[in-house]
Amino acid sequence: MVCGVVSGVLGIITMVGVAARLLPSGMSTLPYAANVVAATPWFAVAAVPALLFAVLGRRRVMTALMVVCLVLLTYWQAPFYAGMLPRGSSSQTAGGADGSSQTLRVMTCNVYKGRADAAQIVRLVRDRHVKVLAMQETTDEFVRRLDAAGIARYLPYAKTASADGVYGNGVWSAMPLRDTVRDEVQSSASQMPAGTVTLGDGKTLRFVSVHTTSPVNGYWRQWKRSLDELAAMRSHTGSTYVFMGDFNATYDHAPFRDFLGDRFTDAARSAGHGLTPTWPADRKGVPLMFGIDHIVMDRGVGADDVTTSRVAGSDHAALLATLHVDE
Repeated sequence: MVCGVVSGVLGIITMVGVAARLLPSGMSTLPYAANVVAATPWFAVAAVPALLFAVLGRRRVMTALMVVCLVLLTYWQAPFYAGMLPRGSSSQTAGGADGSSQTLRVMTCNVYKGRADAAQIVRLVRDRHVKVLAMQETTDEFVRRLDAAGIARYLPYAKTASADGVYGNGVWSAMPLRDTVRDEVQSSASQMPAGTVTLGDGKTLRFVSVHTTSPVNGYWRQWKRSLDELAAMRSHTGSTYVFMGDFNATYDHAPFRDFLGDRFTDAARSAGHGLTPTWPADRKGVPLMFGIDHIVMDRGVGADDVTTSRVAGSDHAALLATLHVDE
């Protein structure tokens, strides 16, 4: 009896999560669906004991359902761990066919309405040898603190923009930024500034600082719209893009996967060394649970060494990666 009740409760929780993950993009605006989908990897925590209690309670239907759910959950998350399996060199991270590539260390961080520790961010840039930095929810006062902490010593070139004159986004670079704009995406969520950097061999990368609408009550459609606006960038040719920032979506969200399409790649999934949750980072005793910050690369760019680092004052952890650009 007890086994049946426990397996039933946990099984229903798991099935709700799996069903939400299976929703097509057009139904992602259903109230709270996006919030449920964000927790997709965590539903395995309910599925495993649900399966165990179903077996112990001889609940054949629930046992079969939990096996299916666990297969799907494993299928969805396994690519994030593919790089941890013994294998030869991967074309995703090694660059060109002959293994030659240029490398570039990058970082993104939502600074939580300018509350993040600017000096710590500068130290991260210095210690992790970051060459391009994207930040979201900056304020004029935060930028002044960033300047006072010496950001120009490491990243002297910058482009920032703000739609409301209060909170903005920005790109900082160790190399000159060319063709800068205030909003590369023409987004309804926020202005997403961009600039192009030239690497040593003359190849160029166009960096965009991304901040989409958060999926909260009353903004479900606007959340999807802001991701759909990013998806339109798949048709923009002539530049090799790197999008970095707070996408307010995980890989499990269908609109985020629609944005990637067959052109863009998520750095954490490409590297294959595990999930990289970045939020919430400011709640004592609560682990990082949701990977809503991303570094997304265009064709010809790979990634490895994808890590996170908590920043005092911010509700997001910084996300860092080493990019490899085919020569």
